[in-house]
Amino acid sequence: MPHPYVLLSAAVSLDGYLDDTGPERLLLSSPADFDRVDEVRASVDAILIGAGTVRADNPRLLVNSPGRRAARTAAGLPEYPLKVTVSGSGDLDPAARFWHTGGEKVLYTTDRGAERACALGLATEATGTADATETADATGATDVVPLGADLDWRRLLTHLHDVRGVRRLMVEGGGLIHTQLLTQGLADELQLVLAPLFVGDPEAPRLFGPGGYQSGRLRLLETRRIEDVVLMRYEPTAPGTGPLPVAADHHWLALACELAAQCPPSDTAFSVGAVVVAADGTELARGHSREGGDPVVHAEEAALAKTDPADLRLAGATVYSSLEPCARRASRPAPCARLILDAGVRRVVTAWREPDTFVAGADGSGVLAGGGVEVVVLPEHEERAKAPNRHLLD
Repeated sequence: MPHPYVLLSAAVSLDGYLDDTGPERLLLSSPADFDRVDEVRASVDAILIGAGTVRADNPRLLVNSPGRRAARTAAGLPEYPLKVTVSGSGDLDPAARFWHTGGEKVLYTTDRGAERACALGLATEATGTADATETADATGATDVVPLGADLDWRRLLTHLHDVRGVRRLMVEGGGLIHTQLLTQGLADELQLVLAPLFVGDPEAPRLFGPGGYQSGRLRLLETRRIEDVVLMRYEPTAPGTGPLPVAADHHWLALACELAAQCPPSDTAFSVGAVVVAADGTELARGHSREGGDPVVHAEEAALAKTDPADLRLAGATVYSSLEPCARRASRPAPCARLILDAGVRRVVTAWREPDTFVAGADGSGVLAGGGVEVVVLPEHEERAKAPNRHLLD
């Protein structure tokens, strides 16, 4: 299901702590970095924090710059991004500043938590699973959205995307929230600020806890010195391992769609891009249709030809293709679905099922699935995959 782009934002000490155990919040960022965070807040549709952060820090979670707020309203956006918090128990202080500053707010919780939130006056009543109940105050509205017996991050993100129209979500903590989103493969980007100090208290909160993190290294997107702190931006690279997509699957499929746009145009064949990625996020090969002047080469064929058939990483790799791999073709003996099976790849992510434009009843996904390959279709990328082929479809 479509999710917002999820950006995790945090500042930590050199030894990985979010705060100390003193009565006052430990300020890790510099003044210039606080202004950068304000700029990021102004650029997103929603900001999310966990219930623990609401209780511990009592934040307002606002865009502080009047100029940035004015720019939002001039662009037809609310003055403030939607404020989101998550609590399994629903036990939150109705007097917290979170509820009484800024614009609209939403609390995601469990069915039992929604009852507790209503009893505390955070909403008028809970009407059922995934239904939102609303209460208004002078600064905006609060929705309480029960997600069922347990908190479900995928369902929460889908609700934010489909119901609240959130396309970019900034997550500001705490550590448990960041850990859950990363271990479930739901974080698209990590913006980490490293502060030049140590905490050293084992009782203090840390940014990341133990968990089943994805394998491999994250990709470094940017480093930036901001006064005496350093901003580092990373994105995950490791593919998913089953039918549920992870953030990296979207990144790699977007690259496949970019490669499709590089294809020489044709009136007799689709423009397709493909990338082969190992389980640890290492790119093994990429290719696109009609690459290297070959008028009949397919994207998956071009990419797999650049790999070593003896490479043991192929067995755990994922092939990303902007269009479903072909099941039948006249130009070469083996269709791309067969090439993928022969390479030992057991997972394929694609944006678009092949239409009947050139081959009636094309079903590369069926051929792959019949050979034991997990096929994941991400239709939110379909329009990008179709773009270089529009002349064949209209």
